[in-house]
Amino acid sequence: MWQELRAELYPQGIEIVTVALDTGGPEAVRRWIEAAEPEHPSLIDQAHLVDELFGIVNVPSGVWIDEQGIIVRPPETAYPRRPPFLDHKMPDDLSPERREQLDAVKGLRMDADTYVTALRDWVARGPESRYALSPDEVLQRSRPRPLEESEAAAHFELGQYLHRAGHSQDAIHHFRECHRLQPDNWTYMRQAWNLLGSDQTPMDVYETDWLREVKKIGAENYYPKLEM
Repeated sequence: MWQELRAELYPQGIEIVTVALDTGGPEAVRRWIEAAEPEHPSLIDQAHLVDELFGIVNVPSGVWIDEQGIIVRPPETAYPRRPPFLDHKMPDDLSPERREQLDAVKGLRMDADTYVTALRDWVARGPESRYALSPDEVLQRSRPRPLEESEAAAHFELGQYLHRAGHSQDAIHHFRECHRLQPDNWTYMRQAWNLLGSDQTPMDVYETDWLREVKKIGAENYYPKLEM
C-alpha cells in the first residue's frame, strides 16, 4: 500500500521509509516485502529500536521527519489507504473464533483518508502546512516514559536476546513482564505471541491473546483518534 503512495509523492520531494518490527529477522517478513515490490527503503528492525526511540506502541505508525531531521509529527496511526479486506464478506466456513476475531478487526478505527490528506498537504506546503507541528507541539503529543515503561523495554530486550540465543522458554518470563509493566504496548505483545507461532490466537503460556486484549479496551480504542 505504501508503494502506491510513494510513487505519487516521491516526485514532490518526499521519501517514504517502511520499517518492519520483527525479532524474527528477514525471513519473518520477506514474503510481505517481496509481494509489495517497494521502490522505497524497506528496513527490518530486529531489535525494535525504532519503537523504543520514537515511543511507538502499535503498528502501523507513522513519524514525519523534515529535511533538517526534525520530527514534525510524532508517532500516530498511519494507514495509506483503507485495507480492502475490511469490505470483503467473510467466508461462510470460518470457525466461530476466527469470525469473532475478524469482526473485531472490522471495528478498528482506521482513518486512512484523514491521514493521507494531511500528508499530501505537508508534502505540498512544507512548514506552512497546518499539519506540521512546532517542536513544542511535538513534545506535548509525544509519549512520556515513566519508570515502568523503561523497565518494560529492558525486559523486552532481555526476552529478545534469550529467544535469539535459543532459550525461548526463558524468554517468556520477560515478555510477560513487558505486558504487566506496559499493557498498552501492542508491539511487545504481538512479538511475543508471534515468536511462539501463535498468530495472535489464544495461548496458555501468556494467558491472553489479541482478541481478548482488544475486547478489554474496545475495538474502537485500539488505534487512538488522529489529532489533526
